[in-house]
Amino acid sequence: MKSNYHKNPEAVGALSPEQYYVTQKNGTERPFTGEYWDNHEPGIYVDVVSGEPLFASVDKFDSGTGWPSFTKPIERDNVVEKRDLSHLMIRTEVRSAHGDSHLGHVFKDGPRDRGGLRYCINSAALRFIHLDDLEAEGYGQYRQLFTNQEAQA
Repeated sequence: MKSNYHKNPEAVGALSPEQYYVTQKNGTERPFTGEYWDNHEPGIYVDVVSGEPLFASVDKFDSGTGWPSFTKPIERDNVVEKRDLSHLMIRTEVRSAHGDSHLGHVFKDGPRDRGGLRYCINSAALRFIHLDDLEAEGYGQYRQLFTNQEAQA
């Protein structure tokens, strides 16, 4: 699927200091301080810089770590994984493919019944779009992710 998402200089210029630190300087927000770590509303999370869709609330789970955690990305092509050797650890960094924003890291300690991965993502790298706003924000195609969930509710 061709993408029209890119690193938007105006969006970078409008970032808060914490958003800039996280997305552009590979920073990490303190646990339990980010806007979305405890968000339970239905919707999707997009890159704060490019707007590319990254994660959905249907794949979010409470990892107890203090950061938003997801079992998988919405669109595999929008997430790039890179080896991260910083802080004397071997980790896998997660970046947005088109915005090149640092998002967080992926670990292999997620729910086993959902693939075993935990995408540990900084709230500061994300913008949340509520299910009710998907159409108006141009993300209507992702409404289908919530169809089964609405039927079960």
